[in-house]
Amino acid sequence: MSSLTGKTALVTGGSRGIGAATALRLAQEGADVAVTYVQGEDAAREVVAKIESMGRRGFAIRADAADAGDAAGAVERAADDLDGLDILVNNAGAGVLGPVGDLALADVDRVLAVNVRGVFLASQAAAGLMRHGGRIVSIGSCIVQHVPGAGATLYATSKAALVGLTKAFARELGERGITVNLVHPGPIDTDMNPADGPYAEAQAAGTALGRYGSAGEVASVVAYLAGEEASYVTGAEWAVDGGHAA
Repeated sequence: MSSLTGKTALVTGGSRGIGAATALRLAQEGADVAVTYVQGEDAAREVVAKIESMGRRGFAIRADAADAGDAAGAVERAADDLDGLDILVNNAGAGVLGPVGDLALADVDRVLAVNVRGVFLASQAAAGLMRHGGRIVSIGSCIVQHVPGAGATLYATSKAALVGLTKAFARELGERGITVNLVHPGPIDTDMNPADGPYAEAQAAGTALGRYGSAGEVASVVAYLAGEEASYVTGAEWAVDGGHAA
């Protein structure tokens, strides 16, 4: 029997990259999975089709994590579609890089709305719906633990906020057996940051392993944290960064 048989999950931003890999890994482990998307409906439908090909239920929900109503509403919709919610993976994120002086207020508002407020509201909604023993896993960034250069202040600020959010939610929900953890990916080969991109060589060189990671390597850690074997793990940060912070 797979480790997540009978469980239900929502992966925000699940149409591509780490989100898609996570949704498929959770389905592979036996969970029924809903994914959210903002753009790329076709990609989201493709992920759902793959989930269903494994014999699991899959749903695609259009929701913008920057919208307060969507952030919480997607959780409620997923719980309705899946007949409950056991696992929430806060993967949807936004990043704007550049010198502090060049960042517009709109950039600040967008990044904090998606990466902080959206995660808070989704987690809050999930906490109100989850059964005993639920799982909340958020996707942070290796840049929280080691900032290799200039230009990432806004993004690092938003992802660092998830450390406090994770620990506080873990305390809030511990008595219900709900665990809350944070995964920090390093340089991962995705459409947004390809391993053959213009900045890839420097990023790979900044890791102890000297290479990019795959979305599947991140998804495997998320799946572990979502399973029963991680029932005594909460309020923790997990680096999946190839030694970026070593």
